[in-house]
Amino acid sequence: MLLHSDWYTSVCTMNEQSLLTLSDWQRAYLAGAQPRALLEARAQRLAAQAAAPDWIHRVSSAQLEQQIQALEARLAAASSRASLLNEAPLFGVPFAVKDNIDVEGMPTTAACPAYAYTAGRNAHAVQRLLSAGAVCLGKTNLDQFATGLVGARSPYGRPASCFDAERVSGGSSSGSAVVVARGEVAFSLGTDTAGSGRVPAGFNNLVGLKPTPGRVGTSGVVPACRSLDCVSIFALTLDDAATVLSVMEGPDPADAFSHFEPGPGTWPAKLRVGVPLAPALDEAGYGDAWDESLRLLRALGHEVVPLDFDPLHAVADLLYNGPWVAERHAVVQELLDRQPEALDPTVRQVIESARGQTATDAFRGQYRLREAQRELRSLWRKVDVLMVPTAPRHPRFAELDADPLRVNARLGHYTNFVNLLGWCALSLPAGFTPEGLPFGVSFIAPGGADVALARFGLNWQAAADAPRGLGATGQRRMPQSLRQVPASEPWLPLAVVGAHLTGMPLNAQLLDRGATLIEATHTAARYRLYALPGTVPPKPGLARVAAGDSGGAAIAIEVWAVPQRHLGSLLALIPPPLGLGSLELSDGRWVHGFICEGHALQGAADITRYGGWRAFLAAGSTPPSTPPLQPTPVS
Repeated sequence: MLLHSDWYTSVCTMNEQSLLTLSDWQRAYLAGAQPRALLEARAQRLAAQAAAPDWIHRVSSAQLEQQIQALEARLAAASSRASLLNEAPLFGVPFAVKDNIDVEGMPTTAACPAYAYTAGRNAHAVQRLLSAGAVCLGKTNLDQFATGLVGARSPYGRPASCFDAERVSGGSSSGSAVVVARGEVAFSLGTDTAGSGRVPAGFNNLVGLKPTPGRVGTSGVVPACRSLDCVSIFALTLDDAATVLSVMEGPDPADAFSHFEPGPGTWPAKLRVGVPLAPALDEAGYGDAWDESLRLLRALGHEVVPLDFDPLHAVADLLYNGPWVAERHAVVQELLDRQPEALDPTVRQVIESARGQTATDAFRGQYRLREAQRELRSLWRKVDVLMVPTAPRHPRFAELDADPLRVNARLGHYTNFVNLLGWCALSLPAGFTPEGLPFGVSFIAPGGADVALARFGLNWQAAADAPRGLGATGQRRMPQSLRQVPASEPWLPLAVVGAHLTGMPLNAQLLDRGATLIEATHTAARYRLYALPGTVPPKPGLARVAAGDSGGAAIAIEVWAVPQRHLGSLLALIPPPLGLGSLELSDGRWVHGFICEGHALQGAADITRYGGWRAFLAAGSTPPSTPPLQPTPVS
């Protein structure tokens, strides 16, 4: 195995085969490599390979030349290579696009030759990548019309897992996953409606990032279910996937379902991770790999919380057994009526089931989904994130051919519900079975929490310390921080001392506003705590002692990250004599927090000796009131 320094030296030799991640490509360019030399060598290597079902269309010499000339012009105009790479973080990096996403001048087939057309413009997501300097090398294979999780429903061939030619690659974004795992491109785009950006990642030992629906525009994408579709990302490292997301995300004026609303950028170091109470795992070795994933979670300090997933599976059933299949029919209705034989038989069977749905069924489905969405919001009060097996098994082609619908449906057991609920998800490698098959886990978070989820996943990735793709990246050190961070909403750290603490009566006021717990800590040893009489629910009052007064103590508090857009509504709920001021923490930091007006402390019971409100309540009785010291109220 190469040492890290040896690997860096190998990158600087400009051998394009050693360029796998975004960092590899950036280092090569910083070291003086020319885009033409590296990209032409990459294209020639791909052209020399035997025909494979992973690609449907590869970039022509003229199309590649046009992209290279654009890079050379940018390079010539730049003040330095470093400044150029800062402005164009994907400069000269090759990528691939699932062939239901438009690339100007290239055919879009959706794996159906009778449907094919030449795109007159780039999809919104593709245009953002090209503007950041990325170079498209072609279009990849998929389950026809993105209908499937197996990757085998295509007239262009059936991509196989990189680890076993007898097993499916996963779909529908099959080719997009395989070309990244083989190191042919640094990253690729897929789409994910029911798990198509996660299952192939799990079967090919990759990172599969599925954003919150609406975070990345879908104009220029052939819909599967337009109201649920997401453009997803395959990469060898989470850092790479996050960088690509940071480039693609944002409002899309041409997409009626675009909804760019960044959420929290961080979570506490220790989380409550919900996992299936009885995980459904059918593949030999998956059970042991799952147990190892649970051990890793606990080793990282997280709490594992077993959950009943039946409510989530009930939501998942709506995707194919409910009216949402009619969205797929809306895309291909004309072709299906005119030329039904143009569709893959299994795809046609799935989509034709929509003919039995009515507008009444559609509304009833929407009602059931809204009810489930409302009920499942409470899930995020029990846990911070979910961890599930990305797929319960890894089927062989022979199994799929024997029972195509049932085998496919099984692969969506832990993926189908996510987009219906508006959540984000991240599939990460989690080891191998004794047979050498990769095992993946997926982390699922509330909508908008993409950045916090990515940072969480980065810690997992570093702790797992496993190779990516076919293993070539096992030589590399996994990044410990995100190089380029997607957008997160502005927030304010807020210290709470009493009824807003975790599990206390008013904590829901924070949770309802999307606040997240950052840390449990203490104030500086300059405060006193009082039990305020007559408050409902019972509340304490915190006051800073006068300078030179030795009667202060460190009081236990929690610091929460509160979205700034919700501060006004939270402030309106704070009754007198409480208010918001500034608090000094034990490490010298100052944050905003709950304070009490000085007049309200007259006659209040001094409970400083308990060290905090939770400890005071745990004592089970109210101590006798003591004459208060003369505090200096914080303002």
